[in-house]
Amino acid sequence: MAWRGLNGAGRYLADLVWPPVCPLAGDPVDRVGHVSPPVWSRLTFLDAPWCDLCGWPFPYPGGAGGSAAAICANCVANPPRYDRARAPLAYDEAASPLVVGFKHGDRREMIAPFARWMARAGEACLDGADALVPVPLHWRRLVSRRYNQSALLGRALGELTGLPVWTDSLLRRRATPSQAGLTARMRRRNMAAAFHVPDPAQVRDRHLVLIDDVITTGATMSACARQLKRAGAASVRVVALCRVVRETDPTI
Repeated sequence: MAWRGLNGAGRYLADLVWPPVCPLAGDPVDRVGHVSPPVWSRLTFLDAPWCDLCGWPFPYPGGAGGSAAAICANCVANPPRYDRARAPLAYDEAASPLVVGFKHGDRREMIAPFARWMARAGEACLDGADALVPVPLHWRRLVSRRYNQSALLGRALGELTGLPVWTDSLLRRRATPSQAGLTARMRRRNMAAAFHVPDPAQVRDRHLVLIDDVITTGATMSACARQLKRAGAASVRVVALCRVVRETDPTI
């Protein structure tokens, strides 16, 4: 308790010396990690009704009603390798600066709010999980970037939920080119054989949750889930910070 008091006092003094500001607008806020009201109003948070598999948000509730699970057309045509995916935030022009600053600019002041948002949206994925598995970076990219943003999100979510974070149960063995600008089919080819499980015994019969920053087409998630299930994982679910939402192409 005394340690918490010291931490609180330290944060109070730090706020006096460096008053917290919104990471996007630069406006004063009440604490580090908060965004100003104008920025908050522009963020699009995702919630049900959504596809039970991929989490793509539906514009209105399905006609079946009740507790029946609704599946989007894309998941019916192309079932994902993972069992379920959720993300709290739509990746759009408002959210992009937050994610890019965190991913490439070492802006970490939003990690705690990110974890809270992910825990709330991903409750169904986290329930009954044995461990969190951050999507790995290839070692060359890790050296150049200096940190894995998925691992940072995983650790923050692990502290919040009490779940262990396994950063060595899934590794990236191939340095894949950037996914930016690729079609869904090209992304799947790009991810083919990119990951491997070094110790199948660690994941066998386990219920795992993949952690990532942005879901675009789901190619990376499916590639990771495929390898984990081949190694014997009982289930693989996904919790990400953001997902791309296309009104005319409801894919993940």
